[in-house]
Amino acid sequence: MSSLVQSVDWVAIAPPTIAAATALIVLVTDLFVREDRKPLLGAISVTGLIAALASLIPLYEDKRSTFCLTTDHAACSYTVDRFAFAIQLLVLGGALLTALLSLTPTAEKKLPAGEFWFLLLSSASGAALLPASRDLATLVVALEVASLPAFALVGLKRGDARSSEAALKFFLSSVTATAVMLLGVSFVYAATGTLYLNRIADAQVDPQLGTLVQAGVVLTLVGFAFKTAAVPFHFWVPDTYVGAPLPIAAYLSVVGKAVGFSGLILVTVMAFPSYADVWGPAIAVLAALTMTVGNVAALRQVATRAHSAVRLLAWSSVAQAGYLLVPIAAAAYTSDDEVGATVAYALMYAVVNLGAFAVAALVARTNPAHRISDYRGLYATRPLAALAMAFFLLCLAGLPPGIIGLFAKVTVFQAAVDARLGWLAVVMAANVVIALYYYLQWTATLFRSPEGEPTKHRTPAAITTAIALAAVAAVVLSGVPELALHYAAVTLF
Repeated sequence: MSSLVQSVDWVAIAPPTIAAATALIVLVTDLFVREDRKPLLGAISVTGLIAALASLIPLYEDKRSTFCLTTDHAACSYTVDRFAFAIQLLVLGGALLTALLSLTPTAEKKLPAGEFWFLLLSSASGAALLPASRDLATLVVALEVASLPAFALVGLKRGDARSSEAALKFFLSSVTATAVMLLGVSFVYAATGTLYLNRIADAQVDPQLGTLVQAGVVLTLVGFAFKTAAVPFHFWVPDTYVGAPLPIAAYLSVVGKAVGFSGLILVTVMAFPSYADVWGPAIAVLAALTMTVGNVAALRQVATRAHSAVRLLAWSSVAQAGYLLVPIAAAAYTSDDEVGATVAYALMYAVVNLGAFAVAALVARTNPAHRISDYRGLYATRPLAALAMAFFLLCLAGLPPGIIGLFAKVTVFQAAVDARLGWLAVVMAANVVIALYYYLQWTATLFRSPEGEPTKHRTPAAITTAIALAAVAAVVLSGVPELALHYAAVTLF
């Protein structure tokens, strides 16, 4: 009897495999190293993530598939194409910057090193697996591998009631999302008889099961809407970001969001193209609601209130999720190529948002209340950090010299126009104007005269490196803004 699956392509699966293997190495090493040698675990983790990123190089322009049926080589569970490559680069790069931000708190024993590094690497391996998943079972498993360690990471500040509450809210909302999504997947499988995304797209569904598969599509989308923090499934975001360790809040805002959007793109564009009349209008409405609620809530943050800086970044991430949804909605009315604008925007957002959180981690060392007012006069004490933060905020706002932010927003806006979603383009334009106020207000705070005598403090090398890497990446992207246009124009699948 012939085998049902072909041999494993180890080059194709190297990125998530290296991350998972490093997690196991850290777990075992933690059992044998002394307490004063725990920083070694951080070094191993950073090295493993760099190796996982390096393993992407052979996959740059080479589409590879593995775990395919021998009876149908087009039905594969794992495929690395341009889409998967871009998202794996994003999530592994985001995990690396998160690791750099985490070296100091783990070395200072504010977080348990062994548990932290194992959980972070485990989550990163699931996040890297998901964009290459090409069947619903692998997709769900990858999503949970990325999500389950994140629950523990959020609640890892022992003795902190706010952290425990945040972890509980995150857990309950995510479990609900998973249950709803699994119900939708079961409906789709019952109606189509397959889990492979390309086979679902080509399946001839019995007309009597039409309502069942449509319900499955809607429930699957609802599950991913929770993961992407789309309104009205966003309620867990602000409290979770505030209660989580700051590096994990940064991780959730970028990597967690990338995971949700990757799954949403895969199920809509690849699995459910024939049901675009169902998910297209729904995602368009979600996009409008998400960007509006996120921006209005960010606008209401009081600068002197505790945790206002983290809350503003949290609500800003909700608004940014609305922009990311626009090209997906547009794909329902035009072509699959529109989702390239989401990938282009996600790459820009990942770099600058992680950079903003890196500066927030630096400021929090002397001002742990996380107030926006704590950034007043930052230029007088840390001019390079203030300039970097200003650049990150201007990129998020889409203003020069943050050219990459401007181009990314243009590609998203163009996607809405091409799809003749004029009303959505108008809503997006209004929200971009609203967001200018709070981004520019925070930027101005950086350069105001400090209220007291400015004092300089030592900056940990790891945090400095994270800020520098994010700033350099943002500057390079702004130097080649046509990269956003390129991703918005090419066929990713």
